[in-house]
Amino acid sequence: MRIALSQLTTGPDPERNLELLSAEAHRAAAEGARVIVFPEAAMACFGTPLAPLAEPLDGPWATAVRRLAEETGLVVVAGMFTPAPDGKVANTLLATGPGVEAAYDKIHLYDAFGFAESDTVAAGSEVVTIEVDGVRIGLATCYDVRFPELFRAHADAGAVLSLLPASWGAGPGKREQWELLIRARALDATLWLAAVDQADPAALGTPGDEAAKSPAPTGIGHSALIGPDGTVRQSLGAGPGLLLADVDLDEVAAVRRAVPVLANRRLKPTAG
Repeated sequence: MRIALSQLTTGPDPERNLELLSAEAHRAAAEGARVIVFPEAAMACFGTPLAPLAEPLDGPWATAVRRLAEETGLVVVAGMFTPAPDGKVANTLLATGPGVEAAYDKIHLYDAFGFAESDTVAAGSEVVTIEVDGVRIGLATCYDVRFPELFRAHADAGAVLSLLPASWGAGPGKREQWELLIRARALDATLWLAAVDQADPAALGTPGDEAAKSPAPTGIGHSALIGPDGTVRQSLGAGPGLLLADVDLDEVAAVRRAVPVLANRRLKPTAG
């Protein structure tokens, strides 16, 4: 399966961001991709008031993404914000395209490193997988990568690939943590992991951009495709880019035979 990872920097305007997505999707389709994955907050960057921008899954932004998927023949996965109770939003991944229609609400909220996502975002509760051409694929978002049980739940549901859109927070050691965590999650669930971060706004050379100066997590780049053995197969730098990769899905079975960590798990006994 050929997949495309679109590492871009989105701004506060959903309509302008749609233009970025459209250009990237058409480029990926021309290169023979089957799936294109955009970062978390593809609809609008963090640091933007989210509640006024949030739209339901049948709203105009999601409808435009569906139309883009139809135009290109791709399965499109993109981060957006949908309304939630109490004036909050859900941090939602929309997955749409031929034979696919699903949404995943981020389960683990980024209440760390001085940022409180839960102030404005409501947590999801459901593990979500999709099927593309008979291949089961798990959905996760950014801070979820620190919780291995979610990726093992993908594997338990039959997934051989997990998609991880992100808008990773910058700071000392954060790139090293990103690179370690995405490799670890692939290895401890023995599946392919496609980790797609927002590009680093500083790499665009636009120091006057307010989003780039925001303390909100706006991305560091370094998207990567990780094999089920935990090795980096392809990666990008800090700036915008489109990573195209052919994923050998049969490799998952071979790795799981050699390192059967899923089969060898022992559940912790319940006290009683």
